[in-house]
Amino acid sequence: MIYLDHAATTAPRREVLEAMWPWLTGGFGNASSHHERGQRAARALEGARERVAAVVGARPGEIIFTSGGTEADNLAVKGIALARRERQPSRHRVLVSAIEHDAVLESARALARHDGFEALELPVDPSGALSPDTFRAALVSDDDAARTLPDRAAPSRGIASHAPPGSDGTSDPTTVALASVMLANNEVGTVQDIRALAEIAAEHGVPLHTDAVQAVGSLPLNVEDLGVAALTLAGHKIGTPQGIGLLWVQRGTPLRSLMSGGGHERGRRSGTSNVAGAVGMAVALELAERERVAYSARSTALRDRLISGILNSVPDAILTGPDPRPERLGHVHAPSDRAEPAATDPLSPSARMPTSGRNGITRLPTNASFCFPGVNGETVLVDLENLGVLVSSGSACAAGSSEPSHVLTALGIPAELATTSVRYSLGRDTTEEEVDAAVRATAEVVRRLSA
Repeated sequence: MIYLDHAATTAPRREVLEAMWPWLTGGFGNASSHHERGQRAARALEGARERVAAVVGARPGEIIFTSGGTEADNLAVKGIALARRERQPSRHRVLVSAIEHDAVLESARALARHDGFEALELPVDPSGALSPDTFRAALVSDDDAARTLPDRAAPSRGIASHAPPGSDGTSDPTTVALASVMLANNEVGTVQDIRALAEIAAEHGVPLHTDAVQAVGSLPLNVEDLGVAALTLAGHKIGTPQGIGLLWVQRGTPLRSLMSGGGHERGRRSGTSNVAGAVGMAVALELAERERVAYSARSTALRDRLISGILNSVPDAILTGPDPRPERLGHVHAPSDRAEPAATDPLSPSARMPTSGRNGITRLPTNASFCFPGVNGETVLVDLENLGVLVSSGSACAAGSSEPSHVLTALGIPAELATTSVRYSLGRDTTEEEVDAAVRATAEVVRRLSA
């Protein structure tokens, strides 16, 4: 099988498993126990915290180990917003980009539904980039830069503003408790200019959280360089078993714990510590950072080979997200009986030109995603699997949903077309031969389904 779904999860690395093994066997003690076995586990846990902190340029005490990226996102969005409002009751608004992972979007919706916040989403351009001007406007004015985040649990398509009594509901920066913008998107690979957004947020005293789950191993993650107040990572994207993640929260940023219990993780996240997972996370991060530059360069070449191969062999294929290739050869192919899309069309090549990015990188080196007009994306997945190629239709967390991807519709892609999407995500062991085989299989499947 050719596995091209590394954005969903990737195989545990041998080095990680070997580092974890002692803490799953003879060193299995509870890090909260006071006997020697427990204290050995506690020392291993704190050693892992120090190693993780060194990789991301943080203080060890700022690292909170969690069960994964979803929990870390929940803790960041809810925990920071609730704590900020406790200190400053006027801060009742949460801003998120329209293409966030569901862990962030649903956390914002939950704050609006249950805790009296106003949750607002920020629009992105057709490449998936959030403009700094749009971000600034949402912080400092009450124009239409942001709109109320739709509540999926409500029968209607929207939710009412839940400003506290006496609030005028305007967008004065003193009313914003938190903003969350992902560093790199999990479906279309868009990389945001997080540093620019963080500087704007800091001007107004608003902490910016970034979900960096997809960026780890591909992009530099020094938190000081990024300028954010909180950052989420998940281990299973870089070679740990599933079930370990972390949240970095800058010292001085208020955070309310969401879990009651024994006060683990310095009172910020109760629950028996996953010592083996933390040790594995430290090893995986160190390896990922050590290999990052070479891995990114190699993956970029494979990604561009895949993008060009698909666009050249599947005539109607549409690349979603930014086209990062310097030559820009693989633009959107229009059928011969229709005109090339206009520049204002979100699917046109000019509309999808990268407009932001981090350090000149506009798309993850490992991500290539497409829409195949006239075919069903899920059917493409099944047929590709029958040919030995494993890919996905987008976020693994939303698999099986009948709704079109909120990420694609936020880019301006029509809902019907969004249901034809397929995502290919590369990994450490992906080869040119596998990429070429995937291209041939895709062309065969789409050709057969379109007949």
